[in-house]
Amino acid sequence: MKRGKSLRMAALTAGLALVVAACSSTGGKKAAQSTEQAAASAGKANTPHLTIAMITHQQPGDTFWDIIRKGALAAAAKDNVTLKYSNDPDSTKEAVLIQDAVNAKVDGIAVTIPDPPALIPAIKQAVAAGIPVVAFNAGIDQWKESGALMYFGQDETVAGQAAGARATSEGFKHVLCVLQAQGQVQLESRCNGVQQTFKGQYTKLYVNGADQPSVRTTIAAKLKQDPSIDLVITLGAPIAQLAIQAVKDAGSNAKIATFDFNTQVPAEIENGQLQWAIDQQPYVEGYEAVDSLWLYITNGDTIGGGEAVKTGPFFVDKSNVAAVAKFAERGTR
Repeated sequence: MKRGKSLRMAALTAGLALVVAACSSTGGKKAAQSTEQAAASAGKANTPHLTIAMITHQQPGDTFWDIIRKGALAAAAKDNVTLKYSNDPDSTKEAVLIQDAVNAKVDGIAVTIPDPPALIPAIKQAVAAGIPVVAFNAGIDQWKESGALMYFGQDETVAGQAAGARATSEGFKHVLCVLQAQGQVQLESRCNGVQQTFKGQYTKLYVNGADQPSVRTTIAAKLKQDPSIDLVITLGAPIAQLAIQAVKDAGSNAKIATFDFNTQVPAEIENGQLQWAIDQQPYVEGYEAVDSLWLYITNGDTIGGGEAVKTGPFFVDKSNVAAVAKFAERGTR
C-alpha cells in the first residue's frame, strides 16, 4: 500500500510539474511577444495620424534641401505624420503653395520665409484658418510678424559676421561674396554679415543660381577682371563646386570657402579645394520643423521660449572634418 501510494504521489507530482512547465512556457512566449511588440513600436508615436505640409524655396538641383527633407522625413516617421513636401524658388508661387496647403486643411505647416512681403500674407491666412505654422531656414528676423509659433535655423547675419572675421584672421585681403538669388533675405544677410566684419576689400557678385554654367562663367570672368580677389565665399555647397571650377578657368590663385554642406564638401576640405564650410545643420532644421508641430498639436508644447532656435553656425575645416564626414556620406550633414 505504501509503495502504491508513493507511486501515485510521484505521478501526481510529475503531472503538476508538466502543467507548471507548460504554463511557464506559454507565459514566457507571451512575455517575449510583448517585449518584441514593445521593441517594434519603440520610438514611434501612437498619437493620431497627422498631415504636415513643408513648403520651401528650394531651387531645382540644390542638394542642400535633400538634407532638410531627410530630417523632416525622419521626424514624420517617428511621429505618425504624412509629410507633404512642395517647393518653388519664385516667392509668388511659394505663396500659392501655402494657400494650397490651407485649402487641403493640413494639420500643420512648416515654411521658409525668404521673401517676407510676398509670403507673410499667405502665412497669416494659414494662421487665421487655425493651422499651426512654424518657420525655418529663412526669415529669422520676420517670423514673429507672420504669426508662426516657432523658428528653427541659423542667424545668417551672425554667420556672415563669423565668416568675415575668420577671413580677416586668416589674412585674406579681398573677399568676393557670391550671391545666387538676389533679394532672398537670408542670403543677403550672409553677405552683409561678411562685409560688416571683414577688414579688407569686399565685393558682392550676383549670379543666377538656376543656371549653373552661367554661375561658373560669371565667377571666372570676375576673377579674371580683378586678380586681387584672394577669397571667394559662396552661399551654398553646389555654388562652391562651380567656384572651384571657375578658379581653375580663370587661372586664379583665390581660395574658396562656403556656407552649407553636402556629400562633396568633406573631400574638398581635405584636399584643400575648400578652406572651410559653415554648417547650419539643415537635418536639424527639417527634423525640428516637423517634430515641433507634432509636439504642439499633440501636447501644446512650444520650443525656444518665444525666440528663434539657432542651429548654427558651425565651422568645418581640416581640424574637424573627419568627425562629420561619415554623416555627410549618409546625407544627414
